[in-house]
Amino acid sequence: MSHIVVIGAGQAGASLVGKLRSEGFEGEVTLLGGEASPPYQRPALSKAYLLGEMERERLFLRPRDWYEKNNINLRTGTRAVSVDAAAQTVTIEGDEVLSYDHLAFTTGSHPRTLPAAIGGELDGVFTVRDLADADALKPEFVAGRRLLVIGGGYIGLEAAAVAAKMGLQVILVEMADRILQRVAAPETSDFFRTLHSSHNVDVREGVGLERLVGADHVTGAVLSDGSEVDVDFAIVGVGIYPATVLAESAGVACDNGIITDGFGRTSDPRIWAAGDCATLDWDGAQIRLESVGNAIDQAEIVAQNMLGAEKVYTPKPWFWSDQYDTKLQIAGLNIGYTNVVTRETGDARSHWYFRDGTLIAVDAMNDPRNYMIGKRLIEAGKSPAPSVIADPDTDMKALLKS
Repeated sequence: MSHIVVIGAGQAGASLVGKLRSEGFEGEVTLLGGEASPPYQRPALSKAYLLGEMERERLFLRPRDWYEKNNINLRTGTRAVSVDAAAQTVTIEGDEVLSYDHLAFTTGSHPRTLPAAIGGELDGVFTVRDLADADALKPEFVAGRRLLVIGGGYIGLEAAAVAAKMGLQVILVEMADRILQRVAAPETSDFFRTLHSSHNVDVREGVGLERLVGADHVTGAVLSDGSEVDVDFAIVGVGIYPATVLAESAGVACDNGIITDGFGRTSDPRIWAAGDCATLDWDGAQIRLESVGNAIDQAEIVAQNMLGAEKVYTPKPWFWSDQYDTKLQIAGLNIGYTNVVTRETGDARSHWYFRDGTLIAVDAMNDPRNYMIGKRLIEAGKSPAPSVIADPDTDMKALLKS
């Protein structure tokens, strides 16, 4: 194996090329990234970076010269335009052609946007997915300005929290019955609704966007309940979709992501995928895990398997979100949960998801101790009775030994 090309210079791509070198691969490695910056961490974009609490250079996963020192050909500002799987070549902008022995897609995902017909292309309408988005947004965050957040998922809630902390007037609309409906139990939705309301965010659930209004720049919005609001700018947080266009054009099997087997290999034995763009097996179903943890872990397994390790990737899902002074930590996946129990200790609170008696996930708010206990219980396949979890007198640490 002489040349490995990795398309997508995000968390997964950076992790993959780093692991190739640490595993002793001495062949040529090329990492292609469409953005001008070297690989950087994205979660901070909608939190610390927007707040001005993190400088640009601190976002970078590694300094640019690290790639040079490790003989990794990092090509930023370089977009792949096509992949010829039969010829094993990648064509990049400018018609340059690279040959590969193995190829990895770590192309990530794209934010969903609003249709132009309802004002999605007006100036002052933003998404928060990459560094350019965050840089464009920063000047908008001025105390007293009016922000409309469309979507009550984690990105929308994090952006709302930043704006509220900076003194903006914030209205958040969620067309579903409750915020976080797709990803969390009503108990967690209730917690964060109360938290945002306490910071004067106007949370409107069961209310969608009819259209944004304005000549060239957004000046207002008409909502699905018939109400109208004046706004200075808007943030769209209505989900993401996997970046699979290149893979599809190369003939690689895709279905809501690039389909991979347990090793991270695609339908083409010389093409691999990892991170947000890739699906993986979870309880017999192909799902995507949109998280930093998965991007790192899956990419590192793919790197090892490219070198012949044949290691099956077993994901250990974990996620987090920072809103105001609350840190939410999530372990596991709550897919198909049948009941939830709550545990409270002072300001710490956690929600424990069970599926027919089996512990499958934990949401912990300012409760790192119980988050770690829950994570270890899930990974060990241990399921204490819900009544035991809910009992404030339970010695939680002792559950790990039972």
